[in-house]
Amino acid sequence: MTLTEHLEDLRWCLLKSVLAIVVVSAVSYYFADSIFGFVVAPLRQNLKPGQNLIGTAVTEAFFIEIKVALAAGALFSCPVIFYQIWRFIAPGLTSGEKKWVIPFVLCATAFFVSGTFFCYRFVLPVAFKYFIEQYETMGVSPALRIGDYFTFFFSDGFGFWRDVRVARVHAGVGTDRRLGLSFYAAIVSLCDRDRFCARCDVDADA
Repeated sequence: MTLTEHLEDLRWCLLKSVLAIVVVSAVSYYFADSIFGFVVAPLRQNLKPGQNLIGTAVTEAFFIEIKVALAAGALFSCPVIFYQIWRFIAPGLTSGEKKWVIPFVLCATAFFVSGTFFCYRFVLPVAFKYFIEQYETMGVSPALRIGDYFTFFFSDGFGFWRDVRVARVHAGVGTDRRLGLSFYAAIVSLCDRDRFCARCDVDADA
């Protein structure tokens, strides 16, 4: 396979992955309200009577539904994404290694979903309980924006990935140089994300 053919294959793999996310997100948008209730359950179970999630912009609920649908689309289409990753690297594998395509897709999907469930079921409830208690120690009743909740949700997942990378370096799996490069990528990604979120908030307020 030539370089041009490999790049062509990469383009089709990306297109198919994006198409899978778009299709599943479109279906998930129909159930956005139910998915939203499921996503915010770890926070709501730690709120006291009189404490609620609020929206501060006319279009904020609409953008939240889109974010919920996109997140659900990325989650439920992960088998397709993992399969496309496998298809892209398959030309460089031996015939024996290519037989592991089904175990790879199944295991990658299982690990991704189980990691998401672990964060949802065990990490987020403890984190929200701690943060809500900080308001109580200050004598302040929180009024939490739904937009801020989702910003924290995705930031927490990114931070968990960073902790895993640091742990790998300390364990000897990985190098300080790669960690430094990923730290630089993290700074750039966080700046781009915050700029995008700020732009969305401005557009929502308008």
